[in-house]
Amino acid sequence: MEYIILFIVGICATTLGTLAGGGGLINLPIMLIMGIPVHSAIGANKLSNTVSSFSSFFYLLKKKEISLKESFWIIPVSICGGISGGFIASRISGESMYIIAIVLLIFAFVFSFIGKGDFSGMEPLKFNKISATGLYSIGIYDGLFGPGQGTLLLYLFGYLNLAYIRAVALVRLATFSSCFGAAVTYIASGKIIWTIALSLLLGSLTGAQIGVRIAQKLKPQYIKPILRVVTAALIVQIFAENVLSLI
Repeated sequence: MEYIILFIVGICATTLGTLAGGGGLINLPIMLIMGIPVHSAIGANKLSNTVSSFSSFFYLLKKKEISLKESFWIIPVSICGGISGGFIASRISGESMYIIAIVLLIFAFVFSFIGKGDFSGMEPLKFNKISATGLYSIGIYDGLFGPGQGTLLLYLFGYLNLAYIRAVALVRLATFSSCFGAAVTYIASGKIIWTIALSLLLGSLTGAQIGVRIAQKLKPQYIKPILRVVTAALIVQIFAENVLSLI
């Protein structure tokens, strides 16, 4: 029965994660409630994210919604950001990480009301100071903490005024890049419970394909309201986890 639950959880979490980020709002808490050890839950999440993110990116690449030329440079920048974040995380307290996460998400939430980007642009992503610095910084955040990384990337690409479906493809590629190394680490350390991980992975693959097909049909004016709801939920979840950890 738990494998069916994990399959359904994978579908729901990855569909949401593809559209607006925040898939971790669903899968990690449910896995912990189910009594799955925290490292095994995170490892399963990283493994499923690696495979499902690449599958949704590859689908959009085949549909010519994105090109390798404009997206390939994201991989090394995201990996370097993730490595930097992991290095920083080993040197600061958990409480500081929670504060950083909440501040960044509140900033993104407020900025969404004043930012001009509306996901209606047709230009490809260009490598420049803003895109490279923003991507590297969010890569640091992902290596440092993680929850909300996809949502923050969508805010960045919205600010750069990319078309929404192109932004989704780039977020999925960046997620693949940042999760790949983490997944390898969890596999090598023996933290993966394969029956659990594969159940979540199969659900995530299904959710990724559902998500990209919905994303192709979403109108740009609907994107920011969805992002705001997900961002608010992330802030509440992270704040609640921080408060509970202090009790």
